[in-house]
Amino acid sequence: MKESGKETFLIDGFPRNKDNLDGWNRQMGDKTDVKGVLFFECSEQVCVNRCLERGKQSGRSDDNEDTLKKRITTYNESTLPIIQYFDQMKMVKRIDASKTEEQVYSEVEAALKEIN
Repeated sequence: MKESGKETFLIDGFPRNKDNLDGWNRQMGDKTDVKGVLFFECSEQVCVNRCLERGKQSGRSDDNEDTLKKRITTYNESTLPIIQYFDQMKMVKRIDASKTEEQVYSEVEAALKEIN
């Protein structure tokens, strides 16, 4: 990161649970300035449908309804509380991920400008 010469980074999909958050805070809390969290929202059914379609294209064996239900349960139990934690600090930028790729991209651009 130092060698890149950059000072701003996007960390994708982390932290996913309280243990991740606690570890981040211990290791990076005084070394970083977290400016915001992008939260991609869409219904569970949209997520499932997209993953099932991805599975048809990619051949991923874990993109099946049973596994997806387990992932959603884990997400609701472990990851959603982390989003709520950052939301209490007014750091969450909500993105309507049920829209088209172009619309989502536009919302992400606007949110990143707002954060930075």
